[in-house]
Amino acid sequence: MSTVRDATFDVLRRTGLTTVFCNPGSTEVSLLTGLPDDLAFVLALHEGSVVGMATGWALGHDAPALAVLHTTAGLGNAVGAIATARVNRAPLVILVGQQDRRHLALEPFLAGRLAGLAGDYPVHVDQPVRAQDVPGAVARAFHQATTFRGPALVVVPMDDWAASYEGETLAAPARLLRPAAVADADLAPLVELLSGAHSPAIVAGSGVAAGWGPLVALAERLGCPVWQESFGARAGFPQDHPQYAGVLPADRPRLRAALAGHDVVLAVGAPVFRQYPFTPGPLVEPGTSIALITDDPAEAHRSPAGLAYLAPPAIVCARLAELVPARARPAGRSTGPPPAGQRTAGGPLRAADVLRELAARLPDDVVLVEETPSSRPDLHRLVPARNPLGFLSAAMGGLGFALPAAVGLRMALPGRPVVAVVGDGSALYGVQALWSAAHYRVGALFMVLANGRYAVMDRLADKHGGKAPWPAFGEVSLAATARALGCQARRVEGHGELVAALDEVLPTLAAREHPLLLDVNVTVDPDFQP
Repeated sequence: MSTVRDATFDVLRRTGLTTVFCNPGSTEVSLLTGLPDDLAFVLALHEGSVVGMATGWALGHDAPALAVLHTTAGLGNAVGAIATARVNRAPLVILVGQQDRRHLALEPFLAGRLAGLAGDYPVHVDQPVRAQDVPGAVARAFHQATTFRGPALVVVPMDDWAASYEGETLAAPARLLRPAAVADADLAPLVELLSGAHSPAIVAGSGVAAGWGPLVALAERLGCPVWQESFGARAGFPQDHPQYAGVLPADRPRLRAALAGHDVVLAVGAPVFRQYPFTPGPLVEPGTSIALITDDPAEAHRSPAGLAYLAPPAIVCARLAELVPARARPAGRSTGPPPAGQRTAGGPLRAADVLRELAARLPDDVVLVEETPSSRPDLHRLVPARNPLGFLSAAMGGLGFALPAAVGLRMALPGRPVVAVVGDGSALYGVQALWSAAHYRVGALFMVLANGRYAVMDRLADKHGGKAPWPAFGEVSLAATARALGCQARRVEGHGELVAALDEVLPTLAAREHPLLLDVNVTVDPDFQP
């Protein structure tokens, strides 16, 4: 007899969802026990790590990944990671276990009120009416995750998997094609705007990250500076390119100053414009026109742009590069890594010292995941992204992304060097992922910049003129925690130890079979401003 479980496995095979990221609970046992050999099971020790690892896998493959979560407690533990996946535009299919359908009306133990538990962060939530509707719901979730670039949830009661599927019809297409093209007539207003600009500029965002070539061609055709969106999930432009201008400021006065003198600003795969502290005033100076190209409907709909295109950025940029007239390029600046050894004279290591040494040794194809809020400005300044995965971060702003995402990325891209640069406070939110890295022999490098405190929060408290009530946590040892989880780790106390460790590890990182955590003791830069 063909069962709902059998039919769902066929859907998973057809859609490439053959790696199952999971922390199992009793409501999922009927699905997972006796898993077929062609489906790989990956255990994480916390649901945040389950979704974080799946997010890394999805970003590495540029395709949906599969996560399986326990009922209320499991989904609840994963909500922050689901929110990050949504804002990072990572396509996920998430199966959530539910109690037995036959007595849900009595609200038995472990019954969950699951449809709204993750809020509005899933792009799609489905609770199939019949057991036989589950395979189609999973197929539709795959299409929803792909179309809307985010997590799609399917809630499945535990008894559904054994139900008969004989004679059923799958309510989803076997293949769904998404042809995309933009007519020259539709592009004419933007061509006219860019052609008539005296001093255009581009703001690139994570929506470009699937491929930089078309945007690079357009930027070179326009001869204009290119800014990176603030707090973006990924780099949208090669940061060693002479036209790269840096990260766009995230407050309105500095934003206006950065874009002053440009009569046309084109945002590509980026919001217009991401802010952090509120300050009054316009986003740009009077007389500056804003245009937008994005494939994110919500980003387009909320944009205060004069002209917006809801279309694939790569296709639009490639055609624009042929239609707009060529302009002379401005004098550029080199954003390559500074030479090693330029560090603060004497004294303890600062984050900038560590990042400078790291940048001087990173291969061009490195996958770099960042979650170090107090060191992010130094990282942007010192470690340019040279490939579309050369900078990845949690655009949501929540902690716990980097460690599990790095594990998932390395599993998806076993031949690529993967480095996570993480603060010690951030690392504690996703530290369980180190066990998965060790168990599955995921050879990523985890660089922990350990200052024993929440440096961003300390400085914000200073700005508010009060004493922070939270203590430092210098007693915490990430190296010891990593070793307790089975992950190799070293404590690094000084410059000589740092250089020796990096010179040993980085040249062979792409082939490394075991993860390594470097717990680097750093002091807070007294000039740091969040």
